[in-house]
Amino acid sequence: MATKETYVDECAKRHGDFLIPILQDIQEKYNYLPEDSLKEVADTLNIPLRDVYGVATFYRSFSLVPKGEHVFTVCIGTACHVRGGARLAKTISRELGIQPGETTKDMQFSLETVNCLGCCAIGPIVVADGQYHGQMTSQRALDLLKKYRGEKNDSRES
Repeated sequence: MATKETYVDECAKRHGDFLIPILQDIQEKYNYLPEDSLKEVADTLNIPLRDVYGVATFYRSFSLVPKGEHVFTVCIGTACHVRGGARLAKTISRELGIQPGETTKDMQFSLETVNCLGCCAIGPIVVADGQYHGQMTSQRALDLLKKYRGEKNDSRES
């Protein structure tokens, strides 16, 4: 099994001096950007750590804190909002016992909200681990959570 250090080296070999793809690979592997990995990226690319942190904190897709195994993202942009996006976020938040931007204590779920996912025609949208689910209702969101929890789904509405 590769350590974080050797993984950073692998990423640098794949992407050369391109910082963002290296950070994307690290984020994908660990579900966040560990501090020691950021330090190693700075050393490997021979750039100041503050520049690595600058990029890591500028882009919302990067996280400096661990995320859950499953990440649920709810669009609350205008089109999704008028179709119930905020209600979906509240339903999922209540069910998981966390607020948007938080992760459950067991590290199974993280909940995020975004202002637009660019899928307005099929809103409201919930993205679960990168898979887009359109025309969501509160019941469908709860059913989706059950699926990711491995629970039996008793709902007839899909």
